[in-house]
Amino acid sequence: MGKNKLTIRAELLYDGLGCSKDNTIIVRDGKVDEIGASKTTADYTGIVTPAFIDPHSHIGMERQAEPLAESEVDEKQAPFCPTVCPLDSIYFDDRAFAEAVDFGVLYSCVVPGSGNIMGGRAVVIRNFARNRKAAMVRDAGFKLALGYNPRSVTGWKGGRPHTRMGAAAMLRAYFSEVMATEEKARIQRDRDLYTLGKESPAQATLIRRAYELSLTEEQWAVYRFLQGEKPAKVHVHKADDALFLADLKRTYPLRVSAEHCCDIFETEIFNELADLNIPVAYGPLGALDYKTELKNASYRHVKALMDSRARFGLMTDHPVIMANHLRLSLTYFLIQGMPPAEAIGLITRENARLCGIDDTLGTVAPGKLASLIVWNKDPLHLGAHPLAVIAEGEVIRDNRRREA
Repeated sequence: MGKNKLTIRAELLYDGLGCSKDNTIIVRDGKVDEIGASKTTADYTGIVTPAFIDPHSHIGMERQAEPLAESEVDEKQAPFCPTVCPLDSIYFDDRAFAEAVDFGVLYSCVVPGSGNIMGGRAVVIRNFARNRKAAMVRDAGFKLALGYNPRSVTGWKGGRPHTRMGAAAMLRAYFSEVMATEEKARIQRDRDLYTLGKESPAQATLIRRAYELSLTEEQWAVYRFLQGEKPAKVHVHKADDALFLADLKRTYPLRVSAEHCCDIFETEIFNELADLNIPVAYGPLGALDYKTELKNASYRHVKALMDSRARFGLMTDHPVIMANHLRLSLTYFLIQGMPPAEAIGLITRENARLCGIDDTLGTVAPGKLASLIVWNKDPLHLGAHPLAVIAEGEVIRDNRRREA
């Protein structure tokens, strides 16, 4: 993929960090090779941004033109399903993928739904992949849910909470059981190794293996999360549930992001998340607020977020709003005075950081993957559309005839 050299003239370059005029971007072997002074000859000319990234999506799991009964967003077998993987439920012929790519949204972090307290894994995928074979970019940890959603699904299988305090108690008990099981196994391992001494390396290997097998796959997954080895994306809308997440972070060395947060209107709540190094994946903006925990939600709350110390990106929660509308949600930040380059940075640099892929994507820089969009006009203009969409060095959309 992307073996040919491309030369792109950026009349204006939003690189994810700022903006500059009259640059030439050289792409080789799927990566940005160099950025230099403007040249007159180029394969494509226009306004350039990095590919857009959606940090929280159900694309391919709840699909265009399929009845709701066909949705695979939620696994209803138990309140805790940490090992289920969205990639196993995605149909890549969902036309939402093609429409996302049409508007430069090339990557999505796909998560299970929020009916479960711990709903499964989070995975970053290529929206332009033909099928699962080439789709996976990176494991992104797990999905948890606080607030209304887990208590609203009392008809599903397994023990289900009827209240938020019930869900909180179940979560604490689940975590405590995993920690206690691991501690008991570790104590037995250490006791056996001490008794054995150093005379039998083969026996020591068996003892360590017995320790590894003493926890189930599910328990090991949760233990690694509780040790901060794996991150989690945590569904939370209201301030009190965000503060519960903060308390969890004080109890365990978690790596978590607060997902949604649309009912939070106090800057101090966002500041508390920031002080605990909990970033925010904000949104969706412009959707119907259909449940009680969103009774205070408003597009105006972006000002409280902007005034805080929190790092944040912007999601669609597809299909709550469609993936191809990610760019349009920037409107509410622009209204509140966010500079255009910073706004573009939300759906490129910051979303890459939220997904754990900022080492390879999210900014235009030498060595980064050449996933780029060449626009016919400033992408913050309502009438802007891509002249070219370049995915890891390969041109997958070429719309220059449309401009002719």
